[in-house]
Amino acid sequence: MTKNEYLGTLSQKLRRLPKEDYNRAIEYFEEYFEDAGPENEQQAIENLGSPEEAANELIIELAARNVEEPPKTVKRGLSAVWIGVLGICAAPIALPLGFAVLAVTLCVIAAILLCIFSFFFAAAVVASSGFVCVVGGIVLIFSSFANGLATIGLGLCVLGVGCLLVYSSFLFCRWFLRKTSKALGSITKGGKKNEQNK
Repeated sequence: MTKNEYLGTLSQKLRRLPKEDYNRAIEYFEEYFEDAGPENEQQAIENLGSPEEAANELIIELAARNVEEPPKTVKRGLSAVWIGVLGICAAPIALPLGFAVLAVTLCVIAAILLCIFSFFFAAAVVASSGFVCVVGGIVLIFSSFANGLATIGLGLCVLGVGCLLVYSSFLFCRWFLRKTSKALGSITKGGKKNEQNK
């Protein structure tokens, strides 16, 4: 790719910018190539990257600058809004993909928490049915001693199993929440480290 081809493609990609920013950007790239000289043309193109990448970086940089420096006029404000829209559109595909991964992760976590809750609820039902069996056995013992005693024994067994299930579901829920918070913490720390390295 030659300098003229590069500038032509870049010009097409930057045509959506306001006229003032467009002219300034084209001037910058023309000066960049002039400073590099004809002998270093290819090296300059490699340093800049593809015209699409250079255009996207410039649009994102302009959007960030407009956020830091609020526009002073209405016209400039509309240009800043337009650049912001272009910046969002120029952002790499990783941004929507990141949102999709986050949404899927949250859905998986919610589904696991719902499963834990349903297991906990089922365990509580088992424990309460054991308690009902014990109370029923105490009432039944006056009419039929053997049946009442058997019902009390069965109720105590079910109550014990229910309490064990409730406790184990509580422990699992606590373990899961701890692991999830650690994983999310390491992800956010990794993101902060990457930002600092940049």
